This record gives sequence, C-alpha cells and structure tokens, in this order.
Amino acid sequence: MDLIQNHVTALVSSADTLFILLGAIMVFAMHAGFAFLEVGTVRHKNQVNALVKIMSDFGISALVYFFFGYWLAYGVTFFDSAAVLAENNGYELVKFFFLMTFAAAIPAIISGGVAERAKFNPMLIAAALCVGLVYPFFEGLIWNGNYGFQDWLAANFGAVFHDFAGSIVVHAVGGWIAFTAIIVLGSRNGRYRAGKLVAFAPSNIPLLALGAWILSIGWFGFNVMSAQAIEGISGLVAMNSLMAMVGGIISALVIGKKDPGFIHNGPLAGLVAVCAGSDIMHPMGALATGLVAGALFVWLFTYVQKKYTHFDDVLGVWPLHGVCGLWGGISAGIFGLESFGGLGGVSFTSQLIGSLAGVLVALIGGFAVYKLVNRFMPLRLSEEEEFNGADVSIHKIGATNVNNQ
Repeated sequence: MDLIQNHVTALVSSADTLFILLGAIMVFAMHAGFAFLEVGTVRHKNQVNALVKIMSDFGISALVYFFFGYWLAYGVTFFDSAAVLAENNGYELVKFFFLMTFAAAIPAIISGGVAERAKFNPMLIAAALCVGLVYPFFEGLIWNGNYGFQDWLAANFGAVFHDFAGSIVVHAVGGWIAFTAIIVLGSRNGRYRAGKLVAFAPSNIPLLALGAWILSIGWFGFNVMSAQAIEGISGLVAMNSLMAMVGGIISALVIGKKDPGFIHNGPLAGLVAVCAGSDIMHPMGALATGLVAGALFVWLFTYVQKKYTHFDDVLGVWPLHGVCGLWGGISAGIFGLESFGGLGGVSFTSQLIGSLAGVLVALIGGFAVYKLVNRFMPLRLSEEEEFNGADVSIHKIGATNVNNQ
C-alpha cells in the first residue's frame, strides 16, 4: 500500500507540475498578443518599438521578479541548491514561471498606453520598479495574505477579497499604473489641434486582430490554470470565460458600430472583467459581466479621447484593464453571490474595498515610480524623435524595407 501511495503521490505531483507549466506557456504566449495588438494599433513608424518593448519588458520582468518581486510577494527565494529546487517535480519552479508571466503583463499593459512617445531605457527602468516593488506588494497582500489585509476583511465583512485570476491584482493594477504613466508623459504631438482630436488610424488591422485572437485564446490558460493544480480545475471557469468574452464582443459590436478596433478589444474587456469571479459566477452572470465591460470600454475610450486632450491612451489600456478590471472585482461581489446564481463565499463590501485598494496602490506606486524616473531620466522623446518615429529614433531601423529590390 505504501508503494501504491508513493506512486499516486508522484503521479499527482508530476500532473500538477505539467498542468501549471502548460498554463505558464499559454500566458507566455499571450505576450505575443500584447505585442501584435500594439503593433497593429500604432502608426507604422512605431511598430518595431512596440515589438522590442514587449520582449525587453518580459526579460527585465523575469529578472526582477526572480530576485525581488516573488520574494516580496511570497517570501520565497531561489538560493537553495538545484536538488532542493527540483523536489516535487520542480512544481515550485513552474509555479514561479506561471506567476512571473502574470507579473510581466504589467509593463505589457503600460506599453500600449504610452506608445509612440516614450524613451526606451527610462521606461525599462520604470517597468523594473513596477514589477519588482509595486505589483508584488499588492499581489502578496491579496494572494498570500500579507500584512493581515485579507484577515481584516474576513473579520469585518464576512469574506476575504476574492480575485481568482487577477481582475484587480493584474489588470486593474496594470491599467491604473498605466494611467499614471500616461499623465506624466502627456499626449502625442499633433494629436490635438485647436482643441480638437486628430485621429491617428491603426497601421494594420490584421495584426491588431491577430493580437486580440492570441490574447483571447491564451486567456483560457490565464483563467483556468489559475487553479494551479489538477484537483482544482473547473469547467465553470472555462465556461464563464467564454461567456464573458462573448458578452464583450456583442456589446462592443453594437455600441462600437462595427468599428474593428472596438470589436477586437471587446472580448478582451470581457475577459479582463471575469478573471476575479470566473470560478464562482453563474455563466449568465459572466455574460452580464462581459456585456457591461465591453460597453464600458467603448464608451470610456471614446469619451476620454474626445474630452481630455492631455490624456492620450493609445490602446485604451486604462478603460480596458484599469476600469474593466475594477468592474470585474466588484462584479465578483455581485454575480458571485448565491442570490445571483453564484457559488457564494464572497462579500460585496470586501470586493469593493479590495478593488479600490488595488487602484490606490497602483496610483500611489505608479506616480511615485514615473515621477521619480522622469526627474532623473526624462521619459519623453524629443519632438524631432517623436516626429521621425520611435523605430528610427531608438532602434535605427523600420518595420519594413520599402527600398528592397
């Protein structure tokens, strides 16, 4: 019996390791989605910069999260021997890989908001500070119970803050940090003339669409594999992700009047919003969450672009991740309740407080990081560099060789 038990334990351990490894790979693939979504949205002269930023941000994020961020969030380091690290089929290592891909989404989100006018090195330093300090502080607060915040919520409001796959921890934090970076950088030159919006059309709709498809597919790894073990896998999470995605598509299609940019961001809005409660909502609640998220994105993106001339959010990352993420944290406290068909175990008050706490941490941390970096290393390209485009100004090469014979 002991032999059988040992084999079963080894099988479960190896299955869990493979499960979370596949999740890490799927979320890693989502970064290609971030890249192509930005490449297709920005003007042609900034496409190379978009690709290089996402790849470079990922590398820097992995380093700072390995040495600092993961330690800050979970109190875990990797300074043991390889023999110790490889125990239990190396599960703890692939768990780090999985959570690191989440952390690396923070600068990928920010990148889309500040596109076309940001310097490379200062933004890379700012990304490192966000992933190494700001993000893991809140991640540990929610997902590891650091500093007693979750205990306080449970004691006073009947439940901890529930964020299964990161509507707040990842998306809202990333979106609201991007909000601060956008304000510090200011709008692109020529974006507004005589107080009126000048539209910069997306450079490549097919690439934009490709990015949206890659992100949408990878999101099922993002959500479903947040269980982090085979035992916790749930078809409910997959179904809720699907229904929220569909809700986002439908509302963006109708309200966005068939605009391809809105339609391809609609599913992402729904998926952002459903992350928090995807494991506890009824599918109809997930559909409603997605419908609201898609509408929020279209309306807010349009309103802000026309109303606030200084706030130039190129990809709409603040409404998409910041606001839809905030809605997702709150909606888990509505549609997660048994009275709304959910599984229960959540408190609306805890969801509201936890969601607003994420926004507060992101705003304080974001302004601190970007104002500090900007003081010592200006974040903004010169007017001439911006006019020539980030591709030539920073990377000395364009996206395509039009003179090739």
